[in-house]
Amino acid sequence: MKEPSNGEEWWKEPSTEEAGYVEDVGTSLAISDLQRRVGNSALGSLVAIVMSLLVILASSITLVYIWKGEDGFVISGPSPVLLSWQWEYREIVGMNNDSISDLDGSGVVVCVVDSGIDLSHPDLRGFELRGWKDFVNGNNQTYDDEGHGTSMAGIIVSNGGLSGVAPGVDLLVAKAIDEQGQGSDETVAESVDWCVENGADIISLSLGGDQGFGSGFFTTDELEQSVDDALDLGVFVVASAGNDGGEDDDGDVGSPGSVEGVICVGGITRFGDLWEGSSKGDNDGRILSLNPILPRNDPDKKPEIVAPGHEVPVISASGTGKGDWWGWSSGTSASTAWVSGSIALLLEEHNDLQRENSQGRQSVDSVKNSLMEVSQMRDGQDSHDDHYGYGHLRIDLLVEHFNGR
Repeated sequence: MKEPSNGEEWWKEPSTEEAGYVEDVGTSLAISDLQRRVGNSALGSLVAIVMSLLVILASSITLVYIWKGEDGFVISGPSPVLLSWQWEYREIVGMNNDSISDLDGSGVVVCVVDSGIDLSHPDLRGFELRGWKDFVNGNNQTYDDEGHGTSMAGIIVSNGGLSGVAPGVDLLVAKAIDEQGQGSDETVAESVDWCVENGADIISLSLGGDQGFGSGFFTTDELEQSVDDALDLGVFVVASAGNDGGEDDDGDVGSPGSVEGVICVGGITRFGDLWEGSSKGDNDGRILSLNPILPRNDPDKKPEIVAPGHEVPVISASGTGKGDWWGWSSGTSASTAWVSGSIALLLEEHNDLQRENSQGRQSVDSVKNSLMEVSQMRDGQDSHDDHYGYGHLRIDLLVEHFNGR
């Protein structure tokens, strides 16, 4: 059984009260100031009451979401806190660097395998998918009955209140995860195959589960085999490390992030520290285990890279929570989407790396070697770390690295 990694924290954006905005204090100060100026007369009291009602009404407008039919509008958006967090993450991974400001992923095909997509979201209005396939219920119309897929796709293509990493990509969406957040090996494998058949340059897998028997020698796992086949055709596959870090860590990343050629992604905070739930990689091998794996070598040690994974601003599907359109999520699922979008920027700038211009795994291997060289290591780190990988994502340095070839 494959599912979005256990332990993922998932919340909607808090209400204004929960976020700590104390608007009543401002109202009380305004009323007190008015009473001081007009005195204590009856007329002054009446004026104060009327004015207080106006002040309360004005302060309440910011709390209202207004809908007006299918073509309505929303008087609101993501909170200033969420926008600040997004800016901080864009800064730490190099997205704010002027050298890549013109890139949006145009001409690159990204396939998100998840729980679907809600195209009614304000940040996705007008967005046209390149393709859609529902491997769970067989619906021809797009939808998302769990919410996770909309959030992950939004990290890549959102273009409204929140800004996606690569909003110009051609997006394929395969629904392989049901409303309970679960999917089977077979369903996810079929989705990966469909992505490849429909021209994907990048497959983004914000999910994971147990490794197949013999992983590293051979594989008996249908999903791992589909991923291997995609890599052989020059398709980039990006997958989550997992969310069982800390005391509950089982000692290795989940599958299919464990597959050699996959770019496996762990999570960091806005300060560049490791997110506490990010899974550790076992790179020394376990030959005598009931499920043996070989030692891993550069540039395929796990995880390869870490990216935004704690309190990551996301969009939210309708009908899957409190009804808020924006929120935040913690987990290596979000980290995966960030890296998938960033690789799309690289492939836009250097289209010779796209699958139609690559010989087998040539481009995949080249990018993985470059990630090993240019990712930003933390203080005191000089080689791969089983938690922090080769460093945190720096898409600006990755693009510049290939500019200098």
